[in-house]
Amino acid sequence: MRVLAIGDIVGENGLEKLKVTLPKLKEEKNIDFVIVNAENTSGGMGLTFKCFNELQKLKVDSITMGNHTWAKKDIFDFINNPIIIRPANYSEGVPGHGYGIYECKGKKIAVIDLIGRTDMGILSENPFLVVDKIINKISDKVDIIIVDFHAEATAEKIAMKYHLDGRVNFVFGTHTHVQTADEEVTEKGTAYITDLGMTGPKNSVIGMDTEASLKRFITSLPERYKLANGDCILCGAIIDINDECCRTENIDRIYLK
Repeated sequence: MRVLAIGDIVGENGLEKLKVTLPKLKEEKNIDFVIVNAENTSGGMGLTFKCFNELQKLKVDSITMGNHTWAKKDIFDFINNPIIIRPANYSEGVPGHGYGIYECKGKKIAVIDLIGRTDMGILSENPFLVVDKIINKISDKVDIIIVDFHAEATAEKIAMKYHLDGRVNFVFGTHTHVQTADEEVTEKGTAYITDLGMTGPKNSVIGMDTEASLKRFITSLPERYKLANGDCILCGAIIDINDECCRTENIDRIYLK
């Protein structure tokens, strides 16, 4: 089985890049299952029903979110759709699902979404303890487990790799929008990359207009962020899972201009 995970879609331009690229990528790479982080899709912050419908048309299998989950008000109208996974370590009782279980090629795949606590500005439960509870609950019910760790600090993400090593098939980081070059499959069979990168405008400051971003850094004055224009990139990673034993065997980074 081949699983494709795509880094944070940034804005409608990033969504257009996905729409143009994904069908061909799925065909060329023989992709069976697609996970997309979509928390920045609509205007660079949040997910609207319109953009959600576009993702559904692309037959994305699972959509993960992050710190901007609640940025668009209409998210509450469709957050309970099983295709959407918001961070599992949000406060207990909030709408939506922290993980989902899907069927693909006769296998059951669990996708878990977590949010980090270091420099995120979001009140959340301990992701390490929450993911333990979920895995203990579902491990005998699924064949494959994949985790999106939406976090700022590389150290926190790497720590999660070691925490879950050998217990899940794939741990990938999202949120920083910058693809890292540390992809690996551990000796225990867990694929890992600190950050998938983004799917959005290439000539930008993590997807945002460079002039507005520079003004904030140079003057220290508040300046409204706005999305950058221009050509987009698509970043992500593909993992190969053995169909017989469900062990992860390979990981390849994807960076498409």
